[in-house]
Amino acid sequence: MTSIIPARTAPSSARPAPGTSGTGPARTVYAPLAPRARLLPSLAAVYRAQLSRARVARIPLLFVATFQSVGIMILMRGVVDGGAEARAVVAGSSVLVVAFVALNLLAQYFGQLRAGGGLDHYATLPVPPAAVVLGAAAAYASFTVPGTVFTAITGSVLFQLPMTHLWVLVAVVPLSGAALAGLGAALGLLAPRPELATLLGQLGMSAALLLGVLPAERLPEPVGWARDLLPSTYGVEALARSFDARPDWGLIAFFLAICAAVGVLSLAAATWAYRRAAVR
Repeated sequence: MTSIIPARTAPSSARPAPGTSGTGPARTVYAPLAPRARLLPSLAAVYRAQLSRARVARIPLLFVATFQSVGIMILMRGVVDGGAEARAVVAGSSVLVVAFVALNLLAQYFGQLRAGGGLDHYATLPVPPAAVVLGAAAAYASFTVPGTVFTAITGSVLFQLPMTHLWVLVAVVPLSGAALAGLGAALGLLAPRPELATLLGQLGMSAALLLGVLPAERLPEPVGWARDLLPSTYGVEALARSFDARPDWGLIAFFLAICAAVGVLSLAAATWAYRRAAVR
């Protein structure tokens, strides 16, 4: 019978210890283990793998997420004429594209990955847990860029808003995407069943829809508190302020800084949830 010796415990050679004769017992010398992969190369490898895996579903995802947000803006056009309310609708609808992919779909993905044993595959790889979470989150968030830009431009045309400062999306999309992707990954990894992960992801997207698209001035005060807890709120506020004739860049930077801090916390929570799920 052929025995298989794991590479981790396989001796590289068996030779006499120094200073002893060749007739004595041989001392086993083990080969050194390879160093653990670093975070950035591991992150890039996971990102490319996830991007290639999800490339087939890219067009349907972009169409559904973008069509949903544009449809909401068309419906709101009948009740909102302009001003601060129009800016809130366009900003909320644009960030909603990010929420649909980064929160909803990522929660479903990690829920199915945990239920199907896919985490066991990642656990055998010499990559940091943060690289797995960040790589998957970045890949899913990348799909939101074309839809978010298209939604923002379409909304600006519908509500006759200036497009001079739409370059703020360069900061809003990755920061909101990181915050929502971390939340979606944590929901999917902590949910005991994939069905529950899907439900939580859809509830999170619904919260982003109701609390992000509707103007904050029209929300009851308790609902406004819930809006402040939603990670995407600060990305919406930063984008909405950029439509002003003279944007308050200090306030915009403040909202983006909060969004970045929330993103770090949500991704840290997702990394902890990944370690917790991988050892079970």
